[in-house]
Amino acid sequence: MDYDVIVVGGGASGLMAACTAAKRGRRVLLLEKMDQAGRKLRITGKGRCNLTNTNTLRDTLPHIGSDARFLRNAYGRFFNRELMEWFEQRGVELVVERGNRVYPASGKALDVFLALINELESNANVTIRKNTTVKSIETYENQATAVILERGERISCRHIVLATGGLSYPTTGSTGAGYRMARELGHTVVDPVPSLVALKCEEKISDEMVAFQLKNVQLSIFDTSSNTLIFKSGIGEMTFCDDGLAGPIVLSTSRIVTRALHVGETLIASLDLKPGLTPEQLDKRLQADLAANGTRVFNDALRLWLPAELIPFALKQLHIEYYKRLNQINGDERRRLCRWLKGVPFTLIGTHDWNEAIVTQGGVALNEVNPKTMESRLINGLYIVGELLDLDADTGGYNLQIAFSTGHAAGEAV
Repeated sequence: MDYDVIVVGGGASGLMAACTAAKRGRRVLLLEKMDQAGRKLRITGKGRCNLTNTNTLRDTLPHIGSDARFLRNAYGRFFNRELMEWFEQRGVELVVERGNRVYPASGKALDVFLALINELESNANVTIRKNTTVKSIETYENQATAVILERGERISCRHIVLATGGLSYPTTGSTGAGYRMARELGHTVVDPVPSLVALKCEEKISDEMVAFQLKNVQLSIFDTSSNTLIFKSGIGEMTFCDDGLAGPIVLSTSRIVTRALHVGETLIASLDLKPGLTPEQLDKRLQADLAANGTRVFNDALRLWLPAELIPFALKQLHIEYYKRLNQINGDERRRLCRWLKGVPFTLIGTHDWNEAIVTQGGVALNEVNPKTMESRLINGLYIVGELLDLDADTGGYNLQIAFSTGHAAGEAV
């Protein structure tokens, strides 16, 4: 028996699992397929690494998809405060920013990675092998016994932590190999789809709109077949891309609708440009503006209510004569403008691909994993952590907390 623990994958969850197991005296082998571990970790949060959020457990769980209750036990032992202390004890100064998001004070994700990798490299119980791809996991009588490498080498062990990540950002090494290995061992894998990702729409986005940022807006999603409200975002920021919608509130919205879009459903996104006003309040404001600016022509006067970048798009959708003076705008046209400002419609037809998705939605079914230890309920000695699990969350540090907490739970258990 060469090692107590083999950790397959050097991302956030795998690194934490290896650190935790090694600190408890286990002989650990970390296998990383890329030439460097932690590639995705080092680019997360646009290179700043939003590693957790200081919200309470009660306020955190609603931000997590699938069955958030699965995390209660792991979070009860290693949650945001424990994670922050872990990094602070290793010299990483942290700051809390808007939305209770926690970042390294240096603004560098590299510092988070270095704290983890230095912890491993300074421990004599740890061996790290890079450029090493695991092909399969060997079992005997439902007990994990070894990993088989791509080039045929067999390495035996008592415990295996599968931490290969999901499918998002494949250039960092996330190719979905862990899902294949889990299926080969009998696990159910909920089909992975991109999450926290830009949404494609049917409408043509004008050149003026691309990359333009809107602030203090709100997005609602409706089912086209029943016209029922599926989701309403908080008030926040968004941007446009050349084929659809992007930015913070869109990313959060995508987590709710991505699966429906990937099975071919069509949804309507309704963008409220004036969420601080009721339709009645907005209509009164429009009446006052129309009366006060009666001689201005419509396409010029739209600047009263819209940023210049949206005006060409608005003119195409409103079907109101460009050069009509405001004192000639009738009641139907005013109400049409009011409805548009409160709900600019976009027909959603898909999402951007894995190269742009921040996380993966789907993964190994949670009822097949022990929530206390992350051990498989099907294969003894096999632990499944991080993005491989059917767990994903909103932006704000919640996804990395899942990775660190599940990795820590597995590291403790082995």
